[in-house]
Amino acid sequence: MRIVLVGPPGAGKGTQAHLLAKTLSIPHISTGDLFRANISQGTPLGLEAKAYMDAGKLVPDEITIGMAKDRMSQPDAAKGFLLDGFPRNLGQAKALDEILADAGIALDGVLDLEVPEDEVVRRIAGRRLCRNDGSHVFHVDYNPPAQPGVCDECGGELYQRTDDTEEKVRVRLEEYHSKTEPIIGYYADQGLLVTIPALGKVSEVTERAIEALRGK
Repeated sequence: MRIVLVGPPGAGKGTQAHLLAKTLSIPHISTGDLFRANISQGTPLGLEAKAYMDAGKLVPDEITIGMAKDRMSQPDAAKGFLLDGFPRNLGQAKALDEILADAGIALDGVLDLEVPEDEVVRRIAGRRLCRNDGSHVFHVDYNPPAQPGVCDECGGELYQRTDDTEEKVRVRLEEYHSKTEPIIGYYADQGLLVTIPALGKVSEVTERAIEALRGK
């Protein structure tokens, strides 16, 4: 299958993308991984992206599109892929259509993870990370440490990322609504959109997603 995964920040896209890609035996292609791979490998697109990032500027769409096009052309993506974080706006969505049309293929579905805005804020603003090991992640409500402010794993200090405050989260949500949300209507008009509630256990959301995609 060829799938695009969309949803607001905090919807659990990264977690679901990993599980869905594994279940469907297709590569998970995330924007973050594309940038890291191209920059670490020193590709022409990676060098261009790094120059913009080092200057504190946004990376132009054409660079992101070029990275995605190259990744989708690789052998492991021949029978399908799951795109996570791309397309991020209407321009990228239309570019993706052109890339797929040129390759004689098409999307099978666009999966929209739906989460109420207040829940998004609660999920992100409640996250706490260990200063010693960023992979140790807790949540003040859903996964609290045994001792407030102290990592259960190593005893390190837990902290809140500066962009995880409620104020910053709401700014990210506004950006999502203005830039990314329009692609939901774009794909709905094409009959590709499947929306599922992303509340509940991770496994439950995955099951809903698989069931919804089976209907495409």
